[in-house]
Amino acid sequence: MNFNIRGENLEITDSLRDHVEKKVGKLERYFDSTPSSDVHVKMSVLNNEQKVEITIPMPKLLLRAEEKHADMYAAVDLVIEKLERQIRKHKTKVNRKFRGDDSLKYMFKNELEPLAEEEVPDDDELEIVRTKRFDLKPMDAEEAILQMDMLGHSFFVFSNSVNGDTNVVYRRRDGRYGLIEPES
Repeated sequence: MNFNIRGENLEITDSLRDHVEKKVGKLERYFDSTPSSDVHVKMSVLNNEQKVEITIPMPKLLLRAEEKHADMYAAVDLVIEKLERQIRKHKTKVNRKFRGDDSLKYMFKNELEPLAEEEVPDDDELEIVRTKRFDLKPMDAEEAILQMDMLGHSFFVFSNSVNGDTNVVYRRRDGRYGLIEPES
């Protein structure tokens, strides 16, 4: 794994870098062969709150987690726990659903213990409890953001008046806005 560790409002010390590489390196035990992917680690400090974001893009799978804590080392440990849960969840889901030779099943080690049954939602548990229907009114992204804010929602689906596609605007955790549009 290739590590890309960067800090915002924080200098990455050698001991912090070693801690991250050691902890992330332990994730390799979950795979048959060592993933040759990049590991993107972003560490930041804001008002005495330490935040760690780790993203590991791999073929057919994206592992990503973030955690905040008063201590940077503890935040790293919590992020690794989240990533381990994601890996076990994917492994359990893969064993249930995919049987093909080139599926994700062969990416993970077989002796990996699955999550406890109460932690993995069955397909039956994924239940839609409410359905909403509405007309997609043509508007631009700025008007959609205004509508979203007026309704107090965190996202808004609309028909883009410029190209006619169905788009989604959403409020990001940093307070800014994002736009999701289909690829052409």
